[in-house]
Order: sequence, then structure tokens, then C-alpha cells
Amino acid sequence: MAANVVRPRLARLAGVATVAVAGGQVREFHVTIDPERLAAHGVSTQQVTDAVKNSNIIASPGLIEENHQLELALVSGQAVTPDQLNGIVVATVNNAPVTLADVATVGQGFEPQYTIVTADGRPAVLLNIDRQPDANTVTVVDEVTAELKAVRPVLPKDVRVAPFYDQSLLVRASMNSVRDAILIGLLLSVVILYAFLRNWGTTFVAILVIPVTVLVTFLAMWLVGLSFDLMTLGGVAAAIGLVIDDAIVVVENIYTHLARGQGRREAVQSAVTEITVPIIGSTVTPVVVFLPLTLLTGVTGVFFRSLALTMAVALLTSLVLALSFTPVLAERFVKAKRRDGENEGEGDATPGSRAEEMRADETEEEEEQGPFLRAIIRRYEWVLGHALDRPWLVLIIMACVLAGAYLLYRGLGSEFLPEFDEGAFVLDYFTPAGASLEETDRVLRHVEEMLKETPEVESYSRRTGLQLGLSITEPNTGDFLVKLKPDRKRKTAEVTADLRKQIESSEPSLDVEFAGILADLVGDLISSPEPIEIKLFSEDTRALDAKADEVEAAIKKVPGIVDTKNGVVVSGPAVTFRVDPRRAAQFGVTATDVANTVTTAMSGEASSSILQQGRLINVRVIFPAEVRASLDALRALQVRSSTGALFRVEQVADVEYDKGQTEIDREGLRQLVAVTARLEGTDLGTAISRIKAQLARDVKLPPGMTIEYGGLYGEQQASFRELMLSLFLAIVLVFITLLVEFRSFAHPVSIVAGAVLALGGVLLGLLVTRSTLNVVDHLAAGDTLREALLRSGRRRFRPVLMTSLAAILGMLPLALAIGSGAELLQPLAIAVIGGLGVALLLSLVVTPTVYAMLRRESV
Repeated sequence: MAANVVRPRLARLAGVATVAVAGGQVREFHVTIDPERLAAHGVSTQQVTDAVKNSNIIASPGLIEENHQLELALVSGQAVTPDQLNGIVVATVNNAPVTLADVATVGQGFEPQYTIVTADGRPAVLLNIDRQPDANTVTVVDEVTAELKAVRPVLPKDVRVAPFYDQSLLVRASMNSVRDAILIGLLLSVVILYAFLRNWGTTFVAILVIPVTVLVTFLAMWLVGLSFDLMTLGGVAAAIGLVIDDAIVVVENIYTHLARGQGRREAVQSAVTEITVPIIGSTVTPVVVFLPLTLLTGVTGVFFRSLALTMAVALLTSLVLALSFTPVLAERFVKAKRRDGENEGEGDATPGSRAEEMRADETEEEEEQGPFLRAIIRRYEWVLGHALDRPWLVLIIMACVLAGAYLLYRGLGSEFLPEFDEGAFVLDYFTPAGASLEETDRVLRHVEEMLKETPEVESYSRRTGLQLGLSITEPNTGDFLVKLKPDRKRKTAEVTADLRKQIESSEPSLDVEFAGILADLVGDLISSPEPIEIKLFSEDTRALDAKADEVEAAIKKVPGIVDTKNGVVVSGPAVTFRVDPRRAAQFGVTATDVANTVTTAMSGEASSSILQQGRLINVRVIFPAEVRASLDALRALQVRSSTGALFRVEQVADVEYDKGQTEIDREGLRQLVAVTARLEGTDLGTAISRIKAQLARDVKLPPGMTIEYGGLYGEQQASFRELMLSLFLAIVLVFITLLVEFRSFAHPVSIVAGAVLALGGVLLGLLVTRSTLNVVDHLAAGDTLREALLRSGRRRFRPVLMTSLAAILGMLPLALAIGSGAELLQPLAIAVIGGLGVALLLSLVVTPTVYAMLRRESV
């Protein structure tokens, strides 16, 4: 039913690439040979096989043209029913025909079973559905679900159809989590803006840019072919706090000009003119940071490319809206309390010098800021003044901060990808080499009982002799796909740790590995399924096997290392029918004759087929189960020679026993053994450091043997090298951008100096460029450099604080990892928040201090 009814209907759906069927039994007709009757009639196994194959056929020899008509010629000996096979003549012995019924029995049967598939402990048929590369996961799942409902009436009532793994559940939950993060970030940004501006009109204009930016970003994503997935939506969520920065600066500047008494249109025009160049520079700066990320390769590139493009598009969109959409709304909705003595339309043409005018503006602005913010600004002004008076002390502090950052970097753990709770996991298992399918099934039924008794488990499916991708494996290996309940109390890692202990104590001969589904798929993509892979290279096979055991024993001592394997794969025991060439030649038989006979006896041969109900059903020539299980019976099988004489297999072949051979793997033409392990309660970087230290103490490599580290760690190191290069390119691009913007060496150096203190994360918050530009304004007003720096810092403290806090709070939901799949974006949000926080605390002091030093003027 699965192969003939369900699969065709699912395969025709748009977006479905393949539908693979695993499990169940395939119906056949069996021609079961009776060895005694076969010997009594003097007929060989090969004669029976050939008779079925050559008699039950239909063929076309060609076309016949007769009476001006073209007719198809057919030769048919095809059986319509199994009973018709009984009349096939197998051989003629002593001028008497020997029919198939004389030496065999025809009946119903099933294909030989080399795999076992179960679902929730019961026999099952699994359909593994893969989507097209450009298809949407959620859409494909919805179409498959609808089609399964449509096909349900056709299936028998006792057949249960249920999904055992639905990737769209994680996708939907992750998308909902990111959606919630966007909404919460938007709400927190509203709170920050109103707390500082205390003006609903101003807050409304600034906040409105977020939904418009999101809509335009979605449109741009559609135009460039980006799909809506966890990384692209995560990029939008991460950009929420950043896209509002431009609008905040524009609105705050318009508000300031209105408060000075300018008319609305004049205030908007002068504010936008004043801020256009710095706002373009401050937006382009983080955008160029993302450019190198689009050039990343491998799995890292797949994840980061869409994230970087989405954030870049969102930032550029916010820039365009801040300079066009926001001023239009501000002219209509932003209102400011005019200061005493100023009337709308008077502009800035007050008596006195420009310096006096700016000082007067600052005095009145301070009065509007409230006592709490005024106290913070005064404290900041005091700190900045001392920094300007003691620049070398600032340099020493910078050096200490950088040294501390380096030490923190060395002390931090590292992962290839963040671990996150998918609500499901894969359990790979390995029974001892050579274990039969029945023995493996017996052991695994005990594991299934453990899964049933685990309260967090909702459902599970098992493949034995197969893997998750439905590729054939040895009968002693396979995997479980376990789905957990959404309302469980324990995390996936806690459930797997508990199951691991149960299995190790109750089934010590069973080796198991637990992996997340995403981690398992990523491992398959890079051909390194395990996080830890220690490769030993040598041409000495015995030395490799011995040293692999030592390495495995050593790494087992490392905390957090679980599911270790020494990498030495031994095939199961073998029985070889060794054909003696001389004896075979003497009896007139070949090794092929022996192989065909033994093959038919052990697994049967599908020699023909019968058409029933529009489908071809195989006809398999096979021996009874008791013969297939008896080595003595196999030795006694008869083989026909070229002269027609019959000989037993044991007359021309000796039976040899082999305990099994060690598999030999090569990489780069070098023989290797790979010791592997997984992690529990530790990170990849820390685990590798501990493993290296442990191996240095416990393992001494012989001459000619080398060691390398692969797995996810090897991919991580390659990705980190690319990311470091991307970071260097980003800093260079940022410096060039600032150099073009300011046409001065002092400005870029002072800004990048502050950025370096934030370890690169502050590059996303380079709004301090606006402060530097205001220094030029104050210098033009006749202030000394020290006065200009203090005044510009005081004037721009509020917008910088607003934009930084808005960005930080906008990313806070992602940093808290609320909801499914949010853990994947949590490290990014934490890193950006840390960078913005350091930038807020240090850059407002370091940037003006370095700028003053580069200007070489007395402060």
C-alpha cells in the first residue's frame, strides 16, 4: 500500500523531490525446492532456476506485414497464475519430463528481510519525504498532510497513518519565536523612546519606521530570492534595535530644532541637512561589516550569508526611510515645547555670537532632560574631562581592556553551531560485529521499552540495517528517531543523558550515540558526523588498531566526553566456500556454478515475474529455511557439471571460517583510523583542549604515526579562520568608509579605537560618528578643542544613549532565547549586546580622547 498507493500520490506533489519507502514486507511467489526430490530426479538447482527464467517470458521477435497491415509478433510462455508454473518442464531424465511440481512447491511468500522498521515498538512502513531545494518546508508539509487525508479512505481501517517526524513543527515554532522577539523588541524600543523624549508624537514617528522597514525588507528578500527561514527572520529580529537608530537620531534632532523655536518645516529641513552626512556614514559603516560575511563558504556560509544580507538590507532600508519617510511624518506629528522668548518662525537668528547661542541652547536643553539624566550627563562630563586631561591614562586603560578581552577570548568555550533544543533527537546504535538481525532486534526491543517508559517521549521510529537517510547498513547497526512532547519538564539533553545511563547499565554490549537532528544533518553535509574526530595515520595496521584503543581509553577520562568509538571496524565472521580449481576442472564445474547454486539456496533468485492486477510480482526460486540455516545442507547441494553429471558442493569446494577482517580507510592516500566521541555538558573548544592535554600525558605515538583533529572541530577551525579574515576585512572597509566620509585621519582612528575596545561588536553601533561631527561644529563656533569635545559629548549623550539602549533592548528577546530554535541566534544577540554595551561605556570617552591626541592640540 505504501509503495503502490501512497507513494505515487505524494511524489506528484509540487515541492516533493523523493518519497522513499522503508520497512514492511514485499509480496512474492516462492518456488521452494525440495532438496530430496531434486536429488531423486537427478536435477540441479541451476536447472530449476533456468527453467523458470526461460519459460515464463513474453518477448517480441519483430513485426509482421500482412494484407497491407503491420502486426506485432509476440512469443509468450508467461504464466498468469502461480499454478501454471507447476507445469514448467525443468529437465528430461531418462526420456521422461521432470516438471517444476516434481521438485518444488509454488506458493505465496515475501522478499528476504534484511532490515527491520518499527514505529512505537510495532512493525511499520516509513515514508521518508524530501522536498525540492527551492521548496518551502511548511508548504510541502501542508500539501503532504492534505494528500494523506485524501488517501485515507482508500486504506484499510486498521492501518494507522501518523507523522513520526515533522520538520515544519520546528520551523513554525522557531518562526513564531522570532516573530515574538520582533514584537517584544518593538515594545521595548517604544518604552525607551518615550522614557527619554516624553513625547508620544516623537515616539510614534520614530517607531513607525520599524514595521515599514520590515515590510520593505521582506519585499527586497523576495526580489533577491531569499526565503523566509530562521536565519533571515533572525536577521530581521537582530536588526530591530538597529534600524530604529537612524529614525531616533533624525527625530531627536528635529525635536531639538523645534525646541529652539524654529518653524516645523524649517526645523525639519535644517535638522535633516545637519544630520544627512553623518547618518549615511553611520549606516554604511555597519553595512560594510556584513559584506565579508557574504563571501563565507561551507556550512558557515550557508548560515551567515542570508543573515548578513537580511541585516544589510534592513539597515539600508532604515537609512532611506529615515531621510525620506521620517521627516515627512515628523513635520506633521512632532511637537516640542518652545522655550521662553522664542516664537515659531523666528529660526536661530537670536542676538549674540554663535557660541553664546549654542551655550544658551545647551542650558535650556539640560533643563528639559530631567534630574536623573542631568546627573548622569554631569558625571559623564566629569569623566570625559579627566580623560582629556590624562590621555596616557586612557591609553593604559585601553591596553588593559584589550588584554582582558584577549584573556576572556582564551577562556571562553567555542562551538561550531549553538546547541538548541529541537524537541527530538537521533539515537544511533551498534551491536557487536556479526550480530544477526534477530539478535540485534532482541536487544533493541529492550531499548524500546526504555523509550516507552520515558515520560517525555511522544513517539519514536526505529531502523535496523538502515539509517535515517534510508541507506543500507550492516544488520548490527541502525538508529532511532525520537520525538519528545512539547510540554515536557526536562530538556532534550537531560532526557538523552538519562537514557544513556539506562542503556549502558542494562545493555553493556550495545554502543550508542545521541545527536540532535540538525547536528546530525550538518555532520552528514561535511562528512563528519561526530563533533570529536581524532585521526591516526600510519601504514602499520596493527599499530593503528592498538593505538586507537589507547586513544579511546584516554579520552574517556576527559569530563564531558561520551559515546566514544575507537574507529576500528571489524566485519562479522564469514564462511567462505573455497573452490579448488583442480577439483573443479576435474569434475567439469566452475566457481560460477558453485556460486549460483549456493546463492539460490541461501537468498534465492528472483528468476521471473507474474502480472497480477496490473503489477509485476517476483517469482523467487529458493530453498526451505532449514536448508538455508544448515551449513551441512549447503555442503550437500548438487552442482551439475558440463557433462551433465551431478556433484556435491563439498566435492569441489572447502568451507573456511573467518573471524572477520578490519576495514581499512584512507584519506589522501594515507591509511587511518578515526577515534570519535560526542559531548555532554561541555563545549567543543574546551573539550578539544582537554583531550589534547590528556593525550599528551597518556599516549605516545610510535615513529611514522601522525595525529590530526577532524570532525566538527576541524570544520569549526576552518570557519573561524574565514571569520577572522572577514573581521579583518570588515575593519579595513570600516576604516576606508570613515576615511572617505571625514577626509581626515584623526576621525577614523579615534572611532576605530573605540570600536576595538568592544571587540568588533561595537561596529554595529558606530553612531558615535555623529558625536565627532558635532566637535567640528563647536570648533567652528570658536571653542577650544577641549571645550568642543566636552560640549559635543554633552549634547550628543542623550541620542547616543537612546540609540544604544534601543538596540540593546531590541535584541534582548533573542538574547534570552525565548521559544524553540531561539538558541541558534542567542550567541549573536549576546555578542551584539555586549559590543553595544562596551561601546556605550567606553567609546564616548576613548573616541574623543584619541581624537584630541591625534589633533596634537593642548586640551
